[in-house]
Amino acid sequence: MISGNLSAIFYLVSGVLFILALRGLSSPETSRQGNLFGIVGMVIAITVTFLSTGNFSTGFFIVLIFILVGGSIGAFIAYRIPMTAMPELVAGFHSLVGLAAVFVAISAFLNPEAFNLGSLGNIKLGSLIEMSIGAAVGAITFSGSIIAFLKLQGIMSGSPITFKGQHPLNAIILISIIVLIYLLCSTQSSNLFWILLAVSFLIGFLLIIPIGGADMPVVISMLNSYSGWAAAGIGFTLENTALIITGALVGSSGAILSYIMCKGMNRSFFNVILGGFGATEDVKSSSSKERRPVKSGNADDAAFLMKNASSVIIVPGYGMAVAQAQHALREMVDTLKKNDIKVSYAIHPVAGRMPGHMNVLLAEANVPYDEVFELEEINNDFANADVAFVIGANDVTNPVAKTDPQSPIYGMPVLDVEKCKSVLFVKRSLSPGYAGIDNDLFYKENTLMLFADAKKMTEDITKNL
Repeated sequence: MISGNLSAIFYLVSGVLFILALRGLSSPETSRQGNLFGIVGMVIAITVTFLSTGNFSTGFFIVLIFILVGGSIGAFIAYRIPMTAMPELVAGFHSLVGLAAVFVAISAFLNPEAFNLGSLGNIKLGSLIEMSIGAAVGAITFSGSIIAFLKLQGIMSGSPITFKGQHPLNAIILISIIVLIYLLCSTQSSNLFWILLAVSFLIGFLLIIPIGGADMPVVISMLNSYSGWAAAGIGFTLENTALIITGALVGSSGAILSYIMCKGMNRSFFNVILGGFGATEDVKSSSSKERRPVKSGNADDAAFLMKNASSVIIVPGYGMAVAQAQHALREMVDTLKKNDIKVSYAIHPVAGRMPGHMNVLLAEANVPYDEVFELEEINNDFANADVAFVIGANDVTNPVAKTDPQSPIYGMPVLDVEKCKSVLFVKRSLSPGYAGIDNDLFYKENTLMLFADAKKMTEDITKNL
């Protein structure tokens, strides 16, 4: 058994390690070290919590078995999951954090004596408020994450699902949650507790279904924040310092990231949270797209343009991740450099399906960090570049974001790829991106479409070079 003072010291150490983990994860160069700090901090927190119970009964060993089984399953999933499915994995794990908060709240409400919260029907007011908020946020996180997972996995359509009176209904439900928490704290009625959970699960579904694919990265970040606040709320209920610190760190960092992403995408933070964006239908028919002329080429054409260029900008996207073409891309870039061609990479904040997706893939291929630039750092360079090589990016290069007020991505800053002298666009077909809209860049005079698997096309270009 570990004493209370010693537990507090170890929890403080784990909290410092979590802060160092967040600091490390802010840059690809230090991300591995940040991950290590996080792992060590979590091992310390779990071990101290486990040993602080001081009751080596049958239940103690059952919990140990569940920890080992759960940890093994998590490690196996993380090891096997491809980078393209990482957003779905994050959404799935968020849902489990929310569900865990709900289960702890249920346990504390039904058996408060075990948590030193009072007796059934006479729970401490402060504990009941914390428990209610933690349970409500956890339920919203769980159901919202399930919808995000289904959309990202393609089981549910990524298009917005809207209906008349949706926003007033959401507002009424959110107000009812506040009223239910107040009544629950006043009466401590078990019926109100179960109604609170049911209503919270419902609003989680309703908040996420109207959000379209273009804003899904923000949703993932937002749900990450919710899971942290749910954990922090339950941490107060359990009087567990490590859980409070961890939840607060995750909640606040997730909220800050969501705000930064909304600002970078020219979105209203509150509108995205309330499901206000992504609800515009694409008005262009497939027949009209088919009639628009497209210029297509092959690897030999692409190699010719690149060999005669003085500067090339690479724009990676989700298609590169699907094809696992980052290593082939690195080989192609190395070949270009040998011919004294300047090469740089342009990364949109939401390229792929979640923040940092492309940075991780490029780091995996040992792409130098000083060659990778964010949108605001490189967007002005497109006008002076000879070739833009777009490999799988779609919505983040779509010019309609600047020209069509009816587009669901209107107002979102995009990479000014069309300003290059020549654009090489690697894609399997003319199918729309995750936002579900056609890309006007396909039909520009200076665009040459390279219809093929991204990895094979890149390898073929390298051979021609």
